[in-house]
Amino acid sequence: MRTLRILLEKEFRQIFRNPAILRLIFMMPSIQLIVLPLAADYEVKNIKIAVVDQDHSSYSRQLVNKISASKYFDLASYTSSYNEALEEVEKDRADVVLQIPANFEKDIVRHDESNLFMALNAINGVKANLGGVYLRSIINDFNNEIRLDWIQMPRFNPQPMIQVSSINWFNPMLNYQYFMVPGILVILVTMVGSFLSALNIVREKEVGTIEQINVTPIRKHQFILGKLIPFWVLGIVVLTIGMILARLFYGIVPDGSLLTIYLFAVIYLLSVLGLGLLISTYTETQQQAMLISFFMMMIFILLGGLYTSIDSMPAWAQTFTKFNPVSYFIEVMRMVVLKGSTLYDIRYHLLIVAAFGVFLNTWAVINYRKRT
Repeated sequence: MRTLRILLEKEFRQIFRNPAILRLIFMMPSIQLIVLPLAADYEVKNIKIAVVDQDHSSYSRQLVNKISASKYFDLASYTSSYNEALEEVEKDRADVVLQIPANFEKDIVRHDESNLFMALNAINGVKANLGGVYLRSIINDFNNEIRLDWIQMPRFNPQPMIQVSSINWFNPMLNYQYFMVPGILVILVTMVGSFLSALNIVREKEVGTIEQINVTPIRKHQFILGKLIPFWVLGIVVLTIGMILARLFYGIVPDGSLLTIYLFAVIYLLSVLGLGLLISTYTETQQQAMLISFFMMMIFILLGGLYTSIDSMPAWAQTFTKFNPVSYFIEVMRMVVLKGSTLYDIRYHLLIVAAFGVFLNTWAVINYRKRT
């Protein structure tokens, strides 16, 4: 125990002696957690629409006004020529073209139906799909308003009217930041833990102090614990700072217990730090360790469920996520913060991440070789 205490004292002194590491640990995650959730938003707004109105009737004007009043669309062009509207798309001044045909109002009044033509700029597939869904929803609301006016005239409505009421569970206001902030906090904690632990042993190799340590009677597991525990503590500190910033800037208060989050984070950091230490035992320079860590972190983040739903991934990618510890922590954070899940609800996540931690740290201890 005395040997381990001396190693921990050395590591903490070395960390706090380096201002660059302190900025990396505390300032960068704080700034990223404040800025990234404001930009990482899947809700598409300000879609530029070009309207081709070939009817110029009261109904066509009502429809255009309804679209313009929506927070999702900006009227970029209002013309009678489809070619002019298409030119707006080609010049990237419009994303969607809506063509209202001649006799639009007459067909509705006489035949109870009319057709609209919608063209979407599909270079950005996500924006095109969501823009089409939003526009169809607005047109459907407009159609229901017309039918309601006809019923009140009165006029017989041959179709049954079905009213749907909905309620949003876990995130009633549909605030996207409540969904993104917990996931981004997981990524920041992961990056601090994995990058710094991966550079730790390699730095000892580069400055030559590893040779002095190797000739001491320090055992391998003591050396690994001395490298792991300081960043384990710092990871918990970063998580705490992130939770405070989430409360202050976004008003996010976990529905579940903070104890559940911290218990899982303690086990999770063992896995991440074990991976970083394992990388450092295989590399000889900090550059090598950084490149390998960056490569693995990119895969973990993109296939972790932060930006893309795991259920929508291909089967092979879903299989890979089962071996991705990041995906488990992101899911647990969202479960506890939004749903109020308990330790019983996340018991399988806890066991799997604990298994990752035991495996990776054991591998790191075995792979570290003392050379005299």
